[in-house]
Amino acid sequence: MKINYFNFKEFKDKYLLTNEQGNFFFLNKFDFKNLINSNFDMLDETMLEELKKYFFVYDEDENVFIEKASTPYRDNKRYVFDATCLHIFVMTNACNMCCIYCQAQDSEQLCKGMMDKKTAEKAVEIAMQTPSNSITFEFQGGEPLVNFEVIKYIVEYTEAHKNDKNVTYTVVTNTLLLTDEMIAFFKQFDFAVSTSLDGNRDIHDSNRPRIVGGGTYDIVCSNIKRLQENMVGVGAIQTTTRKSLSDPQAIVDAYRELNLHYLFLRPLTPLGYANEHWDEIGYTAEEFLQFYKVALAAIIQCNKEGYRICEGHASIFLRKIIGHVSDNYMELRSPCGAGIGQLAYYYDGKIYTCDEGRMLSEMGMPDFQLGDVKESVYDDLMESRVCKVTCQASVLEGIPQCCDCVYHPYCGVCPVINYAMEQNIYSRQANGYRCKIYKGILDILFEYINEDIEILEIFKTWL
Repeated sequence: MKINYFNFKEFKDKYLLTNEQGNFFFLNKFDFKNLINSNFDMLDETMLEELKKYFFVYDEDENVFIEKASTPYRDNKRYVFDATCLHIFVMTNACNMCCIYCQAQDSEQLCKGMMDKKTAEKAVEIAMQTPSNSITFEFQGGEPLVNFEVIKYIVEYTEAHKNDKNVTYTVVTNTLLLTDEMIAFFKQFDFAVSTSLDGNRDIHDSNRPRIVGGGTYDIVCSNIKRLQENMVGVGAIQTTTRKSLSDPQAIVDAYRELNLHYLFLRPLTPLGYANEHWDEIGYTAEEFLQFYKVALAAIIQCNKEGYRICEGHASIFLRKIIGHVSDNYMELRSPCGAGIGQLAYYYDGKIYTCDEGRMLSEMGMPDFQLGDVKESVYDDLMESRVCKVTCQASVLEGIPQCCDCVYHPYCGVCPVINYAMEQNIYSRQANGYRCKIYKGILDILFEYINEDIEILEIFKTWL
């Protein structure tokens, strides 16, 4: 019997083990000591069979084992074979709201513009060059509905030129400009609509006021209901500010009242206005995790009461941990999705590695620009030095503080955020803000998995 490579951490009175195949195992301290010392005869036979089943130990020829173990490892990394499946069209950087944490712009961003039809055509043509047969077009801003006519044009142009590609559409909007015409169009082309709902009226209106003054909570709630009544798929995302920390239950209740079944508890990212106002609206990783733990418990309680609702980060992690399904969520993969997983086409035709890359450009750092729709082709974008370096910098297996972390089979890093926060695509701060948050969320999830069978069964319904 031999030991396969694994990472581990002390977890209360046990040890948590994980391996490159994405499997995990809990051992008490006595069994863990025997395992690492290869005292296999001291281990329970059933436990030893389980360790073998999940590739922590093996007793066959090494080449045979490598062949067997490579299949689940390859499955965990299958997103790298999907090519660029997410194409983000930034329709405008103009917006009718002034969210206190806006990541898309900062106070220095005065120039406003909108994507025109010629630029849109060029962007679609590049997107169609991706080898992936199934792709998503996501419309963002600013507020993309400011430029709804060009959204319509992109969809109609795509439908006429997509050949055998399967194209799905989504729009990220604050919904303030939503009309019956737009709803009918979204229904016709099976759009998914994503909006923002930060909690109850007090929290939401504080975070997301209109640019002319006044709250937006009532408008957003009304438009969510309109979309639901017209059977248009609609979901909401939440962004956590310091004000949110005091009442996680109110946030969960707001989603339940609107019959929303997915709540993504997002920490602030220090870009744009959020970076400028950090002392007012920001918090430590520890403060966010305390909020997250209480909010997740409230979400779990909803499920116990018969109302099915899942949390976004948890569902992504759990699909990897217990579902062995590696979601193509760009920030939580290795390498990340910059370029090879997503591209962002700015309204002026510039192409960036990702949405965060174009946000950074709006802050005066255009380092993650790959090209321009007027002169680029897809292959050139993938071969660019910027794309290659960004991918290289996000391979967890090659990053010193990540390669030996017990959570690296489930995690990811963002070189763009590293660059924004530390002026280096490689984080120089081990266990920094984002790292602490991801580790903390995973600690919470594994605590439930290890200790509560009832909650584990609830988690399985989130897969």
